[in-house]
Amino acid sequence: MVELFKLLGNKRLFVLLVGLVTFIALMGFTLGPRTALSWPEKFLKDSVGFVQYVFYKPASSVAGFFKDLANMRTVYQENEELRIAMGHYTRDRLKYNDMEQVNEQLQKALNFTEEQKNRYNYGSRIAQVISANSDPNSRTINIDIGENAGIKAGMAVTSQEGLVGVVSHVSSYTSTVNLLTSMDANDPTSNAIAATAVGKEKVFGMIESYDPKSGMLKMTKISEDSNIKEGDEIISSGIINNFPKYMRIGEVEKVEKSEYGLTQTATIKPYASFLDWKELIVIIPPEVKE
Repeated sequence: MVELFKLLGNKRLFVLLVGLVTFIALMGFTLGPRTALSWPEKFLKDSVGFVQYVFYKPASSVAGFFKDLANMRTVYQENEELRIAMGHYTRDRLKYNDMEQVNEQLQKALNFTEEQKNRYNYGSRIAQVISANSDPNSRTINIDIGENAGIKAGMAVTSQEGLVGVVSHVSSYTSTVNLLTSMDANDPTSNAIAATAVGKEKVFGMIESYDPKSGMLKMTKISEDSNIKEGDEIISSGIINNFPKYMRIGEVEKVEKSEYGLTQTATIKPYASFLDWKELIVIIPPEVKE
C-alpha cells in the first residue's frame, strides 16, 4: 500500500493515468451504440466547421473573383474580335461600294468612248487625275498616262459630262492638261477651240476665253446671220489644229451683239464641272492613234 501511495505521489505518472482512464472511458462511450453525438463531438465538429467556414469563404470569394476576371477577359476579347470583324465588314462594304461606283463610271466612260468611235473613228485612253493646280493663272491638272500610252500634246481631254481641256505637256508616264478655265483671249499661248451648234451647220465661232467670276465660256466671232440661240448645245467643229470633232462643250446661256455689231458673242455654260475629278478620257485622232 505504501508503494502505491508513493507511485501516486509522482504527479506526472498520476496525470498520465488519469488521462488514460479518461481516454478509455471516452472510447467506450463513443464506440457504443448511440443515435446522437456527444457534446465533445459536437463541440469538435462545430469548431472544425467554423474554421472551415472562416478559410473557405474568403478562398471561395477570391476564386470567384479570379473566375469573374477570366470571364471579363474572355468577353473583352470577344468584343474586340467583334469590333475587328465589324471594322473589316465596314471596310469591305465601302470597298465594294467604291468598286461598284468605279465600275459604273468606267461603264459610262466605255459607252462614251464607243459613241465617239462610232461618230468619227476616234481612239481613246482612260486616265486618272493624279494632281491639280488651283493657281488662277495656271489652271492645270496632271493625269497618269503619257507617251507610253500614245498621248501627245494637243489632244483633247474630256469627262463624261463634257470637254475638260487640252494636253499641253507629255512625259513618259504622265501628262499635263490645260483646262478650259485657263483660256484667255489676251494670252498668245492660249489655244482657241473652233465650235458649232448641234444641228446648225451655219453656226460657227471660236471659244477663246473663260470668265472665272461667272464660270462661263465666251464664244466669239459668230456670224451676225447665224441662228444661234439660248439652249443650243455647243460642240467642237474639228476644223482647226486637228482638234477632234463632236466634243461636247456646253450650252448657250445668252447671245448678244459684239462690241462693233458685226458679229455675235455667246455665253456658254460648260458641261464639265472642273471640281470633282473622276475618270477622264483622252481623245486620240486616227492619224496619231497607236
